[in-house]
Amino acid sequence: MTPRPLTRLRVRLTLALGAAEIHLRLRLPRLMYALTRRPATPTAPFAELVRIESDPAYRALFCVELDATLHGRLATRTAVVAEIEAAAEQLRDLVQRGDHGRAA
Repeated sequence: MTPRPLTRLRVRLTLALGAAEIHLRLRLPRLMYALTRRPATPTAPFAELVRIESDPAYRALFCVELDATLHGRLATRTAVVAEIEAAAEQLRDLVQRGDHGRAA
């Protein structure tokens, strides 16, 4: 089966753009550096922690979101444990009343 013409065109265009980017990076490194995306300003490592400690409204919102996330994780874990226990019970039932190793 031959690839469709549109697919071949996309591949060729991608390869051509990649080659053009490499060529520009080699020939005009300052321009490419200027065109490269970078974060506007680096954030302080503990900026959110400082905001949580200093702003009571933000702290309350953060605590509510944290509680909701923890409750969600606990509910997910409880559901997974229940599924595992149900599967284990089904497996025990199959083994107890099964053929004990005879081929099916």
